[in-house]
Amino acid sequence: MREGVSVLSSIRDWLAEQHPGLRTYKSFREKALQLSVADTSHSALYRLLANMAEHFVVTFDEEPLPVDVAQHAFLTFLDLVEEGDRSMAGSVEQQLAALNKIAATKLF
Repeated sequence: MREGVSVLSSIRDWLAEQHPGLRTYKSFREKALQLSVADTSHSALYRLLANMAEHFVVTFDEEPLPVDVAQHAFLTFLDLVEEGDRSMAGSVEQQLAALNKIAATKLF
């Protein structure tokens, strides 16, 4: 990994290249849960993002997923991952603000 690039940045880059379907959210959830154990200083961030991905999967599993809903949710999720990534190098207040924003956002 390049110096100065966070683990969440590399997952964000991976996410940006994915299809906005359930499999992507399932994979993201697993990656985020692994990070929550490996990087305990940012466990809350990883856990919130993992829970958001899981909620999306549970809601739409076995249900038709309208393309416009999928696209809007995916772009919103990607923005939240980017917000979380930016906050990691910020002050405690910036990190808390990002966590609160993520926790308050609905994907759909």
